[in-house]
Parts: sequence; structure tokens; C-alpha cells
Amino acid sequence: MKAVLPHALEFYPMQAADLDAVAQIEAGIQAFPWSRGNFADSLHAGYSAWVARLPDRLIGFSVVMQVLDEAHILTIGICGSLQGQGYGARLLQHAMRQVTTHGARRLLLEVRPSNARAVALYRNFGFQQIGVRKGYYPATEGREDGLVFQKELA
Repeated sequence: MKAVLPHALEFYPMQAADLDAVAQIEAGIQAFPWSRGNFADSLHAGYSAWVARLPDRLIGFSVVMQVLDEAHILTIGICGSLQGQGYGARLLQHAMRQVTTHGARRLLLEVRPSNARAVALYRNFGFQQIGVRKGYYPATEGREDGLVFQKELA
């Protein structure tokens, strides 16, 4: 079943004023979250950083680093209570449009194998697994691998 989304979802460049809300969402969805400082550093570095908003609140974010014709999703997330409703797909589409507009021809990312919902989302969008980064992510017990995915962009 496909979710019916309100048309009110809008995307805006991430600003310093968004950092507290972004860090709060990140802390709510990740066992080992980025800090507020990580997001601030991404803004300072000039990465493509966006927030997704409904009329009443910020619900998600993406941070993508682009070098020439290659882009890398560093982090992307939707608040936990709204996951599985199609918002993540719209945020991913937005991130892909942004980097394509700026000349990216390939998009890369890493994802935990245990994050089945995200793995399925990326595969649904045509991402192909091209590798595994052993022990890439911190985990409750030791480390977890990172699956490396790529998508060729038009």
C-alpha cells in the first residue's frame, strides 16, 4: 500500500537555527547519532544540507557532500514517528535532484545492514550495492559493517 502524503511537505536549505531540531531528530532515530556540532561543521563546510518541513514542524534532514560529479549522502533521516509514510522517499528524491542539478552523475552512501527499511528504500530507488565497509559503524557490541550503495544519476 502506498502512503498518501500531504502536499505541504517542503524543503529548505538547513540553517544554523535548525540545528537543535535536526540534532534532536537524529538522536531519536540513531543509536549513535551525529552531534549538533557535526551538523554545524557540515554547514560550515558548504555541504548540501536540507531540512524537510510540514507546516507545523521540521521532520527530516539530509546532508550530502559533492565533489565534482560525485556526491555522497553523509546522513539522511525522518523523525521516527513519521517513518514508513513516504516522507523519506520524498527527501531522498529531493537530495538526488539537488546533486543532479549541480552536476553529480553518481551518488554514494553507506547503510547499516540492520536498517532493513533504509536498505529497501535505496534498492527501490535503483541503488546497487557495490561493497562492504567492514566495521564501519559503532554498535552496541563491537562494530557493524556498512553496505556501500551507488546510483548512477541521469
